[in-house]
Amino acid sequence: MRHLIDIQDLSTQEIDELIQVALDIIADPAKYSEVCKGKKLATLFFEPSTRTRLSFEAAMLELGGNVIGFSEASSSSAAKGESVADTAKIISCYADIIAMRHPKEGAPYVASINSTIPVINAGDGGHCHPTQTLTDLLTIYREKGRLDNLTIGFCGDLKYGRTVHSLINALSRYANIKIVLISPEELRLPGYMRYEVLDKLGMEYVETPNLESALGELDVLYMTRIQRERFTDPAEYERLKNSYVLDLEKLESAKKDLSILHPLPRVNEIRVNVDKDPRACYFTQALNGKYIRMALILRLLEEVNKTSVHEEEDLIVGELQCENPKCITSCEQELEHVFRVVDREHGICRCIYCESKQIKK
Repeated sequence: MRHLIDIQDLSTQEIDELIQVALDIIADPAKYSEVCKGKKLATLFFEPSTRTRLSFEAAMLELGGNVIGFSEASSSSAAKGESVADTAKIISCYADIIAMRHPKEGAPYVASINSTIPVINAGDGGHCHPTQTLTDLLTIYREKGRLDNLTIGFCGDLKYGRTVHSLINALSRYANIKIVLISPEELRLPGYMRYEVLDKLGMEYVETPNLESALGELDVLYMTRIQRERFTDPAEYERLKNSYVLDLEKLESAKKDLSILHPLPRVNEIRVNVDKDPRACYFTQALNGKYIRMALILRLLEEVNKTSVHEEEDLIVGELQCENPKCITSCEQELEHVFRVVDREHGICRCIYCESKQIKK
């Protein structure tokens, strides 16, 4: 069974193929209008969403399929204490494919190992958001005509921003990508992303707290909001929430063909008057999300009977406990604590659900 839990589940070839299918859908939507007739998508959204949920629903409807599901945890049996594993088993009886968003990191992965139908991670806490990454890649490709030889700036919340982490992972596959990381000290890209992705792969990157000084060299600017829901300390959020505000004055130093992306929703990090600037791509980006999700749904339904091929992993079962309070293991006690060994010499392990690091003594 094929699932999409992390962008790393797709090869570079598969990503490129999905982009080409999305482009064909854009060019000839009528060709795809009934390809999912008789199929049902279950949207299981345990936390609020506008773009992701509605784009999944629009994608399935425009493929000729149907949609069932819920838009908040309180309207599901989760409110009665049902586990993610049991929810996945039940929904597998009613639908052909699942799109799940959940506040706990690793929840879609748990669903995937208990489901008999494909599961798509539509965002799990601050962990992963692979379909947003596919949306971003399609947008960059449509704007630039390529996914290599680019300088891409990420601005704002790089610590908790799951869209940033996923997109950097995806871009690491392409040649001559330079990353500019723009954030306050408190919201820097996590160390494991710098050391295990950027450094390990030899990607060129710089870190700076100054947006204005970085703008002039960028081909793509990926703005993010400071996410109130990811902070445990409200005072820290209030202090950092207005760290960066993009306006027309700042854009005077930017390239004329700069592409401005944002996963949305925005709060005040991009002024409304920027919307009419030809460099603003974020609403087109939201539309692209529908097309790439159409391509993904098609791909996973076509491969529903294929077996995923995974490399054998060095796992530790039951010896360590995940200490991340946002991990799915923190609320579903029956889950086995399993860690992937990433560096046996130094005892570095990562939780298979949320990727939290732990050192095995």
